[in-house]
Amino acid sequence: MTEQKTGHPNPNPDLNPNPGPDPIAETFTLGGGLPVRRLGFGTAQLTGPGYWGPRGERADAVAVLRRAVERGVTLIDTADNYGPDLAEELVAEALAPYPAGLTVATKGGVVRTSARAWHVEGRPERLRAMCEASLRRLRTGTIGLYQLHRLDPAVPMEEQLGALDELRREGKIRYIGLDSVTAEQLERALPLTGIASVQNRFNLLDRASAAVLRLCERHGLAFLPWFPLANGALTGTAASALDSVAGRHGATRGQIALAWLLHHSPVLCPTPGTGSPVHLDENLRATEIRLSAEDLRALDTLASPAPLG
Repeated sequence: MTEQKTGHPNPNPDLNPNPGPDPIAETFTLGGGLPVRRLGFGTAQLTGPGYWGPRGERADAVAVLRRAVERGVTLIDTADNYGPDLAEELVAEALAPYPAGLTVATKGGVVRTSARAWHVEGRPERLRAMCEASLRRLRTGTIGLYQLHRLDPAVPMEEQLGALDELRREGKIRYIGLDSVTAEQLERALPLTGIASVQNRFNLLDRASAAVLRLCERHGLAFLPWFPLANGALTGTAASALDSVAGRHGATRGQIALAWLLHHSPVLCPTPGTGSPVHLDENLRATEIRLSAEDLRALDTLASPAPLG
């Protein structure tokens, strides 16, 4: 069967356009062919500040990755510039050969030269070289989900996506995703190649990508929100409402923030990261929380909705 080039109507039986507080979908099928548990694990926090160098002991990072999979995580999110290279190497050291049902998503297209300096690189030959380097570091023949970390404004979108489409036809990647795109860019990309996911910033307090989320819902694309825990901003004005909801569920603010994402849209697949096994377990327990309609109303007021369009 030939894969459709355009964004297709939702292929997910779990996708409900009018989700209620209960139940919530526990899984999402990436690209119509890779089922994953919606709450995954991100590897950025296994590297140092500015995604540069190691954060702690290598053995500890390997252990938390293994624990995540043991606890049922089936989506690991990483990138070639985390470290750089280090996060992908840790994933391979911890998990290769990869168990059946585990999807590793990585990203290319950003070159980090220090903790504070990086640039976008979208030339087709460079994207190919970066993808092939990720394959070697991850010790795999096929990357389940390969996301373009940033669109390069100096290179036509058609050339960037064409390079990834070629890699997909060669079997080196299975599905293609985009990171940090506008709704207009996503609409332009959909007719060019099959898109399985978007990874934009989105959380309880920051909903600027609401229009992109609506497009993902319409086309059955996964939305992997980065900074799902608001990057430590769950304080101040938000704290009172969060504490009130958290108190009703015997939960932490972070757990409520993750639970809100899982309730807010069935295409949202957060991948919070941590180097702590205790914090990992805490995050994963967010899937057990069922927010009431009252909870959702209180939480929905914490950020102004993004404008329609």
